[in-house]
Amino acid sequence: MTKSILTIVGARPQIIKAAAFSRAIRKGSGAKIKEYLLHTGQHYDANMSRVFFEEMGIPQPDFQLSTGSGGHGRQTGSMLEAIENVLNDLRPDGLLVYGDTNSTLAGALAAAKMHIPVIHIEAGLRSFNKNMPEEINRICTDHTSTFLFAPTATAVKNLENEGFAFDGNKPVSIDNPLVKHTGDIMYDNSLYFASMAEEKSSVLEQNGLKKDGFLLCTIHRDFNTDNEERLQNIFSGLNEVCSVSGIPLVLPLHPRTRNRIEQSGRINVHKNIRIIEPVSFFDMIMLEKYCRMIITDSGGVQKEAYFFRKGCVVLRPETEWVEIMETGNGVLADADPQKILEGYRHFSAGHERNYPSIYGNGKAAEDISKTIRKHL
Repeated sequence: MTKSILTIVGARPQIIKAAAFSRAIRKGSGAKIKEYLLHTGQHYDANMSRVFFEEMGIPQPDFQLSTGSGGHGRQTGSMLEAIENVLNDLRPDGLLVYGDTNSTLAGALAAAKMHIPVIHIEAGLRSFNKNMPEEINRICTDHTSTFLFAPTATAVKNLENEGFAFDGNKPVSIDNPLVKHTGDIMYDNSLYFASMAEEKSSVLEQNGLKKDGFLLCTIHRDFNTDNEERLQNIFSGLNEVCSVSGIPLVLPLHPRTRNRIEQSGRINVHKNIRIIEPVSFFDMIMLEKYCRMIITDSGGVQKEAYFFRKGCVVLRPETEWVEIMETGNGVLADADPQKILEGYRHFSAGHERNYPSIYGNGKAAEDISKTIRKHL
């Protein structure tokens, strides 16, 4: 018997994650799964065009909303209504969401209220900072889900601490949700696409970069980009790092943030900081794989730094990926210039570091697919 699933994506990282699950259900055995893909339009740019989907082997969306940016209430409410309309017509056996965006929350709420099982990939992550919109989205999505696939043992423990306790003698349901530690689906993708990136990306050649000869930085969180004082402090730290390192710091930067820097008039940018346009997933893999070190406020990039065995300085006061800190492969610098410089010096000291397999064996999507086939 074929089961149908509606997968919700709205941001580029979610589309990349969807690639791993789509591959797994195409090659999996047992009960068949028919996947429909809905793109909310929460984020949309050229990298999400037809070429982007085709290169990564991701099916084109069956449903395309045009939500766009905006306030959290307007954006989430607009998606909630539109997703509910699709669910009314499609009536899938399950709805699958990734991570912690407004698209994630809207999909989970719409499905749960229609008694359609919610499947949450990347369940159980907690920063324990409810000032972050993502933290609210994570918690609400987990507590409306029937299947909770946790990427780490810590994520499972977080759910247990919140009262999740699956009874194997009862059917899986929203009142008896299944929690499972599967590993991280992005680790699957990093392994799968690493060799492909070598063939398809020319970002190193285009920017005159050599292995271990540059630093990589990403800044995208609104509490950093929309707060001039924080952004100024971050660049003060980055400028110090560039002065000490003597090598380029590559910074793929959203045009909105670039404009804020230019409009500010108070943010100095060191001559060794190379601000470039946002890059494709393949280009990002190459930059992460061949850089000396990573400085970021992105949760996804923190993990990818770990996958590629790079030290990571985190431009946030806390992180949901606590294992990276616990294994000594990341440091929390927040927007403190001194801590940013100290983080750089720490990872430049050449200390040997270990990278235990905390994110699984690269087969998380296969495990998730098998579980859904068995229990949905």
